[in-house]
Amino acid sequence: LCNSIVQEYNLTRKEWTNIKTILNGCFDYAYRKKYIADNLMTKIKIYVKYKQVVRKTGATQTYNTDELANLNQYLDRMYAETHDTVFLAVKLNFLLGLRVGELVTLKFSDVCDQRLHVVREEIRNQDTNTLHVVEHTKTHTDRFVVLVPQAIDIINSIPHDSEYIFVRNHTRITARQVCYVLEKYAERQGKTPKRTHKIRKTYASMLNVTGVPLDVIREQLGHNDLQTTMNYIYNPLTEIQTYELIKNALA
Repeated sequence: LCNSIVQEYNLTRKEWTNIKTILNGCFDYAYRKKYIADNLMTKIKIYVKYKQVVRKTGATQTYNTDELANLNQYLDRMYAETHDTVFLAVKLNFLLGLRVGELVTLKFSDVCDQRLHVVREEIRNQDTNTLHVVEHTKTHTDRFVVLVPQAIDIINSIPHDSEYIFVRNHTRITARQVCYVLEKYAERQGKTPKRTHKIRKTYASMLNVTGVPLDVIREQLGHNDLQTTMNYIYNPLTEIQTYELIKNALA
């Protein structure tokens, strides 16, 4: 039966593992209650072929160096025209790698010399469909993110008219407004939008390709598990840069 389920629904190994977890829990409970003599799920063997999953690549999961350069030019131009700090928020996050909910709740008081204290995030109440700022991050732990000189320059260029760094008409910008910037940029380029989470993946991938230790990247992203961080790392280089890197490595 289990093999036929995997085959009929063309399941990946992970999908079958999720199903098996539920079944194993049911059988284990029945065994512990002595409704059955044995937990048969521990003896199940899958012999049919799982659906093969093609791992995503940097082409879809990150902004490569050329794309990032073009996006930064667009952001600079739009900020010069509008003075809307949402464009600076997008640009800054490539230097911070924050979750978008953390980005839009940053305050000037969070800046500590060459570090940024990440302590809060924006959440949406699903019942009332309203936005709230909560004094914790997704993992309920605060962290310090390194501020490189370019990031400090961006923050210092913003008028201190509010406790929040990024405001529009004296009101804190929202995660949705950040997403909209990337959507409009992609629309003008005639391309599929790369969402805000791809900024975090670009940040992690750029750090990795330049030799920053994985555990440092994990801390910067605010992950508890290194394996989670590994899922954020791709190749953010162009084909030419990748070729040169391999050529130099094998020279």
